[in-house]
Amino acid sequence: MTNLYEGMYLVDNDVVREDWTKAKALVTGAVEKHGGKVITARRWDERRLAYRISGKRRATYLLSYFEIEKDALPLMTRDLELNEHVLRYLQLAVDKVPETEFELTEAEGAADFTVPAPPGDDYVEEEVAVQPEETRGSAAKERPPATAEGEAQAPASAKGEGATEAAATETVATEAVEAQTAETQTAETQTTEAQTAETQTTEGEPVAAQED
Repeated sequence: MTNLYEGMYLVDNDVVREDWTKAKALVTGAVEKHGGKVITARRWDERRLAYRISGKRRATYLLSYFEIEKDALPLMTRDLELNEHVLRYLQLAVDKVPETEFELTEAEGAADFTVPAPPGDDYVEEEVAVQPEETRGSAAKERPPATAEGEAQAPASAKGEGATEAAATETVATEAVEAQTAETQTAETQTTEAQTAETQTTEGEPVAAQED
C-alpha cells in the first residue's frame, strides 16, 4: 500500500556548498531507489543547530513530500541512517501536500534560482537587542518627580493630549470627591432633623396615668 509522507531532513552543509542538486539527491535518490515517488522537494532553511550533530553546528533543512510503499519505508530509512551527510530526519504520514509546496518547488527549479551559500559552521546570527523600556526616548529618560503620596507629577511645561487627559482626570476625581462629601453632609442633616422631630413628638405626648 502506497502512503503519502512528509519528511524534514538535516543535510550536511559541506555537500550543500558543493552542489545543492547533489545534496537534495541524498534524500530524493533514497526515495526513488526503493520504488517511491518524489512529489516535492525544496530547501526549507539553513540554521544553527541547538547542539552539535556529527560534529556540525549548522545544517540545511530539506522539506519533501513523497509516496512510497509502507513496507519500503523502513529500507529507505535505513539508507538515510547510514548516510553520514544526512544528519537527522523526521518523517510523518500526511493526507495531502499543501498547495504552496508545489509553487515553491517549481520556483526552486527555475533556471535563475540560486541557493544561498551556507555560512561557516561557527557562524552565529547576531541577536537583535531589545532596548529596555526605561531608555526608550527622551521622555522615558526624564522621569517626573514623585509627590508625598508617591504619585508622579507631570512637568509644568507638559502640553498636548497627555496634559489635557491628566487635567481632565484630576477634575473628574475632584468632582467625585465633592459630590460624595455633599451627599454625606445631606444624609447627616436629614438624620439630625429626623432625630429632632422624633424628640419633640415624644415630649408633647401625654404621660399615661399610673394605676393605683
